[in-house]
Amino acid sequence: MKRWTRISAIWLSLLLVFAVVGCASTPNAGDSTPAVGDSGKQEAGFPVTLTDGTHTKVTVKKEPKRIISLIPSMTETAYALGLGERMVGVTTNDDYPAEVKKVEKVGDMNIDTEKVLSLKPDLVLASEGLNGKETVDKLRKLGLTVIAYEPEDLNGVFQQIQDVGKATGAGKEADRLIGKMKKEKQLAEKIAAKVPADKQAKVWIEVSSDLYTAGDETFMNELITLAGGKNVATGEKGWFQASSENVVKWNPDVILYTHPDKKEKITSRGGWKSIRAVKEGRVEQLETNIVSRPGPRITEGLLLISKAIYPEIYAETAK
Repeated sequence: MKRWTRISAIWLSLLLVFAVVGCASTPNAGDSTPAVGDSGKQEAGFPVTLTDGTHTKVTVKKEPKRIISLIPSMTETAYALGLGERMVGVTTNDDYPAEVKKVEKVGDMNIDTEKVLSLKPDLVLASEGLNGKETVDKLRKLGLTVIAYEPEDLNGVFQQIQDVGKATGAGKEADRLIGKMKKEKQLAEKIAAKVPADKQAKVWIEVSSDLYTAGDETFMNELITLAGGKNVATGEKGWFQASSENVVKWNPDVILYTHPDKKEKITSRGGWKSIRAVKEGRVEQLETNIVSRPGPRITEGLLLISKAIYPEIYAETAK
């Protein structure tokens, strides 16, 4: 399972319980000649052929008018590109933006492929990691046009947004969105650049109350590094469960968490009162949907991390 898929899987597990990184992006094939529509007129920019995150070459024959998304991050991407009126199906896990709640549901972690087929989508946005390769393959065998992605870092998110824009005729909107996100990334980097290397804050981040965290080669580690922090869990690869004793030993300057526990429950753990972050009141909760979903709000999540680690420098720089 890919690294961002792992954090997404943890997030989805928490969702059910509570009723709730620098890899190269895959290059796309060039667009082919415009298609002739039912009216006999050419539909500008279509068909479009691209290679998605599963290394599958996909051709979108005409501009999609009926779109189904099977993963929250892709749903957020579609709405951010102004495609809300074209959305005919999403999952019960989709909660942003608010209007998505009115859209027909096609399942939760398990997708009802018959329901998807009945809605006659022109395009399905998916993830092999969360939806399952078998689901993506089945939808394709049923004749549906599916593009699926597994972004592992910010560049992967930018590529995903760019491709969804191409596949839906929203290329200009995708360029604008990526431009906005890159400016947010640049702000985080500007804040980080103001922190001397020997003054960088040591950061512990937990994505579940049983101390699952992000080690090397994870997206969350990339966000902490871009924000100018030092992840105390470096040395371990991927997502793993740390011990309470190790966190005390690491003695982080800042504790960030993305699960629903109250701050008091964290600070009252055995031995944690000796941790610098606890003694100095540097324990911050982050909105999991913003910092964990590989979609258009992820750079907002990066800035949330920047603000939590360096509040004074953030306030001064973000004026």
